[in-house]
Amino acid sequence: MKSNLLSNIFNPAHLRLLEEEQLPQVAQELRQFIIDVVSVKEGHLGASLGVIELTIALHYVFNTPEDLLVWDVGHQAYGHKILTERRENFHTNRQIGGISGFPKRSESSYDAFGVGHSSTSISAALGMAIASQLKGETDKQHIAVIGDASIASGMAFEGLNHAGVTDANILVILNDNAIGIDPSVGALKKYLTAVKNGKNPKQNNMIKSLNFDYSGPIDGHDLPALVKELNRLKKIKGPKFLHIVTTKGKGLQQAEENQVVYHAPGKFDAATGEIHLKSEENLPPKYQDVFGLTVLDLAKKNNKIIGITPAMPSGSSLKFMMEEIPERAFDVGIAEQHAVTLAAGMATQGMVVFCNIYSTFLQRAYDQVIHDVALQNLPVIFCLDRAGLVGEDGATHHGVFDIAYLRLIPNMIIYAPMNEIALQNILYTAQLGLENPIAIRYPRGRGVLPNWQVANFGHYEPIEIGAANQLKEGSKVAVLSTGTIGNNVALAIKECSNADDIAHYDFSFIKPLDYKVLNYTFSSFKEIITVEDGTISGGFGSAILEFAAANNFSNKITILGVPDAFIEHGTVSQLQQLCKLDVKSLVNLFSNH
Repeated sequence: MKSNLLSNIFNPAHLRLLEEEQLPQVAQELRQFIIDVVSVKEGHLGASLGVIELTIALHYVFNTPEDLLVWDVGHQAYGHKILTERRENFHTNRQIGGISGFPKRSESSYDAFGVGHSSTSISAALGMAIASQLKGETDKQHIAVIGDASIASGMAFEGLNHAGVTDANILVILNDNAIGIDPSVGALKKYLTAVKNGKNPKQNNMIKSLNFDYSGPIDGHDLPALVKELNRLKKIKGPKFLHIVTTKGKGLQQAEENQVVYHAPGKFDAATGEIHLKSEENLPPKYQDVFGLTVLDLAKKNNKIIGITPAMPSGSSLKFMMEEIPERAFDVGIAEQHAVTLAAGMATQGMVVFCNIYSTFLQRAYDQVIHDVALQNLPVIFCLDRAGLVGEDGATHHGVFDIAYLRLIPNMIIYAPMNEIALQNILYTAQLGLENPIAIRYPRGRGVLPNWQVANFGHYEPIEIGAANQLKEGSKVAVLSTGTIGNNVALAIKECSNADDIAHYDFSFIKPLDYKVLNYTFSSFKEIITVEDGTISGGFGSAILEFAAANNFSNKITILGVPDAFIEHGTVSQLQQLCKLDVKSLVNLFSNH
């Protein structure tokens, strides 16, 4: 019986003590270790299973952490974490107080660069390589591992373009599996497919044209071939590019066959791969599905409606429109800047464009929002999924900055629905013909109305732009909330012994604000409390403070929201407790006023 090798590998130095013939056994054990833990603890699965052999080969051949290894996005870095002193803590992955689901510099010296968003690896590794060159560290290696979906992004090409005119010691490894979270799209995917199939002549190689020493494509699951090629490339100076072909989910049949679902499958049976399905009976819908189904319904009635998403058709639920009206629904790949300006171009021609981008990813297209949309006052409809605290993905993915970074842009309308019906109605209102761009922000996860389709689907009501709503009367304190966190506020007020003292207003419109209601509340209540699931700095509460200052109100104002710090990973409920936005914390606060 073979002894377990993985249990004796604490770090890559231990891995390098093994004979090369032992590495396939390590790969088998590492793959099973990830399956066993993720099946119970949840997390990203398919991406890491696909790079097991590559991960082992990289740490076996290169002298990490002295040689610098940068993973793009980081979904695929579980094997890397386990081999780099985190095997015993891996069960805490993505849990509050545990290790991060992504590479993180403060967590380990082996994590050369913190990641979570795509297409940063080449620029980061090139920066490291040039710095090493300037310091005279000529033998130091700098490796960027990037997927075929991420390399199609503009930033990746910016890095390649610069690297090709340097003599920096950088190795770019293209992990080509034809899928990111959803299947890869675009002309570059077709080109890479042609290369893999031997249909593209080597002299026509676009990577070689950028002055890289190109090799491949090779089988990314062939450990001896990987070790041999990496040892060869280690001796070559200057920019190098290795093209490997892998299978996402390798080693778990279901993950190989259903790569979208097994990107992050939730809990599953480690032996069979069967996902433990949760009953969705009588549950409220996911906000993404409210968006996706509503936009599809609206698009069937309005042939000017177009849907755009950068690489998130499943996550945004634009897939519903892509399946039924594919000529008017576009997955543009990991290209947020392009998505925004594409939408702007369409808007100039009278199209009604729903541009669905996760809140944290719209940050990557900030100039385009300002310069290409708002400056020209084009009525693009931004649908910001995953707004607020998103949970286990942590600091790189929380959508907590959008209120602050959008509020300062002229012409921009910002709306945060309190529930599914409000989301449907604002989507309907937006396509009627707004004169300004609008950002509609809504959270990850489920809503609050199990019978939303029965109650309202297809029967929409227009929303008055800028209007706030009084949800509850009160005599002493006015609580102003925006978005779905208002449901926590409503529940908390009900539990307060002084509930009669507390009025509640829903400010779904963060911009423009309802000045009529604000003047009334500041004139009628001694104390104002604002509640949001965005940053306190520059957010909705800041807007209320600005109003008070401009109008010489001196009421006591308390602002609740996400503090001026990067919030780490944990469940949404745990993070709400941390930020004192959960029902219990709100009850304690309201009861003392």
